[in-house]
Amino acid sequence: MNTFTIRIGSRGSQLALWQANHIAGLLRNRGHNVEIDVIRTVGDRMQEPGFVAPASYEDGTPVDAKGIFIKEIEDALLAGRIDLAVHSLKDLPTTLHDRFTLAAIPQRVDARDALVCEKYWGLHMLPSSASIATTSPRRKAMLLALRPDLRFVEMRGNIDTRLRKWSEGQADALVLASAGLDRLGRAEHAHYRFSVDELTPAPGQGALGLETRSSTHPLDTEDPNRDRFIHAAVRELNDTDAEFATAAERVVLNALGGGCQLPLGAYCHRLEEVWRLHSMVVARDGEAAAHVVKEAPLGVSAADLGGMAAEALIAAGAQEMLQQAV
Repeated sequence: MNTFTIRIGSRGSQLALWQANHIAGLLRNRGHNVEIDVIRTVGDRMQEPGFVAPASYEDGTPVDAKGIFIKEIEDALLAGRIDLAVHSLKDLPTTLHDRFTLAAIPQRVDARDALVCEKYWGLHMLPSSASIATTSPRRKAMLLALRPDLRFVEMRGNIDTRLRKWSEGQADALVLASAGLDRLGRAEHAHYRFSVDELTPAPGQGALGLETRSSTHPLDTEDPNRDRFIHAAVRELNDTDAEFATAAERVVLNALGGGCQLPLGAYCHRLEEVWRLHSMVVARDGEAAAHVVKEAPLGVSAADLGGMAAEALIAAGAQEMLQQAV
């Protein structure tokens, strides 16, 4: 057994702690000592009643949607208070600071979106002008493309809070990530799972991103080998298929603006000897859409596959749709 203790930084939500404990368990099974440090982010505080996010952090960095769930955790990484950050990959910007690296993408779970609506069991069965709770611009636009009559309700909080509010009648239905429902043992609430052609998932959805310090910027500590050891230990959890697929998806997102608030979806998966990448951009009102499916042999690079999909989206008018969605 090694002498290092791997310190994991995690948000305090039920799902984030499940994810951190899951990774901690995998590392412990490999003989490592692991601790978890809970860190509150601006994104967490924004879900509290009455909290108003500042325009910038204390160091002057602007507060924006790309970093509200990770800034404080990356600060802890940089300061050496933690060694590993466990993120929902879809929350991570497509470009990391060179002081950090994605050390591993573990095996991915169901990336699809799920409809929570026990009474109707399908989007087409909802009554006219039904209300759906979601704050995601991507989900809103793609749902409107399927059902232009839908209304949307802003509903924040963790998964159990949203399920409770839905059960109280604050919305006719919810749309949540299948991965979160499955991980927290709430799979029975996923009454319908959308196909990736209906609601193309957010890039990286269903995957975890394990972020460490970069070996090119190690901490100035008494033991310079610590960061190399941490990276090697975490790298053992990497799943090569998940790494390739999510890298291709993030190339599409980066090429079209890189924002997690864009009405853009990308989902890549392996089919025997080929990769298939679905990508979709939808106008905010749902009245126009660009949907591209690209296939490539296993020898292709993630950058090339993602680039081909992005070029096809742009040729189909995706940039103009995204400009309307700003």
